[in-house]
Amino acid sequence: MKDFPSLRVLDRFRTVFLKLDIDYDMMRRILQLKLTMDSRRMPPIFNGSKVKKDGNQFLKSLWIYGLFGLILLTPFLFLGNSFLFSFTIMFSTLFLILMTSMISDFSAVLLDIRDKNILQPKPISNRTINAAKTMHILIYIVLLTGSFVAIPLVVSIFKFGILFALLFLLEIILISCLTVIFTAFVYLFILRFFSGEILKDVINYVQIFLAIGMTVSYQLIARIFDIVNLDIGYSFAWWHLFLPPFWYAAPLELFFNGNDAFYTIVFSVLAIIIPIFAVLLYVRLMPAFENYLAKLQSDSNRRKKKARRLTTFWSKVLCRTSEEKVFYRFSSIMLKEERELKLKIYPMLGFAVVFPFIMLFNNLRFSSYEEVASGNSFMVIYFALIFVPSVIPMLEFSNYYKAHWIFYVAPIPTRATVYSATLKATIINYFMPILIPLSIVFLWIFSFRIWLDIIIALLVAVGLTIVSYWIFIKDPFPFSNTPKQAQDNSMIKVFGSMFLVGVMAFVHMIVTIVSLEWLYILVLIISISIGWKLTFYSRKQKVDA
Repeated sequence: MKDFPSLRVLDRFRTVFLKLDIDYDMMRRILQLKLTMDSRRMPPIFNGSKVKKDGNQFLKSLWIYGLFGLILLTPFLFLGNSFLFSFTIMFSTLFLILMTSMISDFSAVLLDIRDKNILQPKPISNRTINAAKTMHILIYIVLLTGSFVAIPLVVSIFKFGILFALLFLLEIILISCLTVIFTAFVYLFILRFFSGEILKDVINYVQIFLAIGMTVSYQLIARIFDIVNLDIGYSFAWWHLFLPPFWYAAPLELFFNGNDAFYTIVFSVLAIIIPIFAVLLYVRLMPAFENYLAKLQSDSNRRKKKARRLTTFWSKVLCRTSEEKVFYRFSSIMLKEERELKLKIYPMLGFAVVFPFIMLFNNLRFSSYEEVASGNSFMVIYFALIFVPSVIPMLEFSNYYKAHWIFYVAPIPTRATVYSATLKATIINYFMPILIPLSIVFLWIFSFRIWLDIIIALLVAVGLTIVSYWIFIKDPFPFSNTPKQAQDNSMIKVFGSMFLVGVMAFVHMIVTIVSLEWLYILVLIISISIGWKLTFYSRKQKVDA
């Protein structure tokens, strides 16, 4: 196995580990194996792009985080000397990136229990196993955070001096530790009260809600400050004490701007005390956390859900043939029960709910509620449709991809029959449960006058589903690829499909201005009917054995 540079750095602290009664040689070998496995795993940041699979994929992904750091963090270093403002936004961005990375990819490391089954029967102490896991976490977070903040840190040296950069680096270390431990505490809380399959579902939903919550909190942070003619004002409120980005911006404001206000001092104290307390508490609770992880192996007597009457009803209404009805029910079950698939798709659907309201709140900052309700701000519903092209490619993947041989032995007339049923199930199970409640809220906000516009948006979502199938779907059957396999979708295709949503929104706006909604609805219905027929019912694609 490869001797990683991070392990050579760790060798310098061999004596420290030995004094802590840790078998360093064994810990190093375990780490070497873990890092080798990490290097073969495709990072989520590469999903949707075509990359070569040779070499260390995680290290290859770090340059993207470095680019994010350059684009998202560095500009705030040039917003003047209002450190409480600029660095609160910077640390919010850092917290968001680290948290979403932990949720999307790092949970596999934090919740990994496979080594327990292999290592615990061997003459290896629990202290050594736990130390290997802790070092694995530390190496991961150092590489990830280091690549993200490297460019802003270097820029801060030339902009504000070496002392400023050192304090900035210390705060980066503290907020990174806080992010890891916060994630662990969330899972510890969940592990305390749930077990087996139910636990896995709960973790799935927690990951989704955290991803959405981090995005919403990032938007909230940006709205706390009032900017008028580039004069930045801040008014302290007690609930700001619960927002970590303020903690880490405050010491820079205190020491380099001389702002010794009471809230600045309190923030600065929290920036130091909370991470230290969290680390000590995590060390204390780590044995319990490891014991709770064993629940992930437990089986649950959860009853298999019977095919719901609603699914049967929609299969009869939407599907033309008996084969298509069968695959509609099959796809509905997969979409509801496939955990890995839900983990990839549900955050996108969550963002589809959140983003239109974020755009509405932006409008409310500059206009009254009455002005917004009487205007055309309902067009922000198209921000929910942006995620349709991102969901469709996910239908190719499943944790049970090895079972796709069943498609080749079953008497399926065409592959289009399977995908037609799958896309209909996706629309009913994923898109409509998001768009219909969203439409009802918009009808309440903007009044019943926009009901034709809501119908247009729903029809556009169906049309985008067909177009996304043309653009992205390459595999003969759905659920036939491993979720860790990168998709053959270039960024040009992804952004192109999003641009198409913008074009459809622009066309909708023009139609609204000239009052031709009924005609546009008729055109959409005819286009969708013809497009669906040409795509799925007219093409007789043979199933290769």
